[in-house]
Amino acid sequence: MTGFPSSGKTKRSSEIQNYLVNVRDKKVIIVSENQVLAQDKNAIVSDSRKEKDVRGTLKAHVLRALNKEDVVILDAANYIKGYRYELYCASKQFKTTQCLVQSLASIEQAWEWNEARPQNERYTREVFDGLVGRYEAPNSTNRWDSPLVTLTPEMVPDLEALHDILYLSKPSPPNQSTQIQPLSSTNFLHELDRTTQEVSNCIMTAQKTLVGGDAIRVPGVEESLTLGRKVTLAEVTRARRQFISYTKMHPVEDSGKLATLFVKYLNTTLQ
Repeated sequence: MTGFPSSGKTKRSSEIQNYLVNVRDKKVIIVSENQVLAQDKNAIVSDSRKEKDVRGTLKAHVLRALNKEDVVILDAANYIKGYRYELYCASKQFKTTQCLVQSLASIEQAWEWNEARPQNERYTREVFDGLVGRYEAPNSTNRWDSPLVTLTPEMVPDLEALHDILYLSKPSPPNQSTQIQPLSSTNFLHELDRTTQEVSNCIMTAQKTLVGGDAIRVPGVEESLTLGRKVTLAEVTRARRQFISYTKMHPVEDSGKLATLFVKYLNTTLQ
């Protein structure tokens, strides 16, 4: 699921679960951010470190539940496209299908629904606006956001079509970057850190002389970095941390491919 805070994601998750369980006799597991944020959601999402920990916890729950037969619904905002990319890679790793369902409510409607909640379940206006401002809307042309099912509040979801997406389509084949491989070298983590730092340094150095949007060539990598704009050090650092975290969990056998994989990752997450 994805969408603004209080945009109806939990309601849609329940509709999907009820149909698949009661009509299609499937097992459905819902991993909900509401359970993780139960203590004080405003304090958690206002603290970037705590919010990152929540995303990590949710992802860990999803990874434990993923298999080829059951449906796992991540009922959360999932507003960062780099995070959605990681979830897409996880589904490829498990050789299972995936689908992104966007609960598309207007900001005004979502705020109205937020205000109708019990006091201890509401977002403050400041936190709500911050989450809306950080929301990176899905794009169906991105493979990690596809298939994309967009549901506005008045729409009746085509649950049969959603079932067919999950059970009748072919999963994306796993590739070198998503298959779990045994570490072939005790030096892997050092190589991962060194290579990603070198690529990051190359990008920041190249941007000092290039016009914004020019392709950046990284030595030893065939694919150019084509972002269409200049990126900040903070953006590159954040993407590097995400890539390192994922690659530690899913190391590649050939560390010589790390630079290429990192450039590919940056091309998909920094657009």
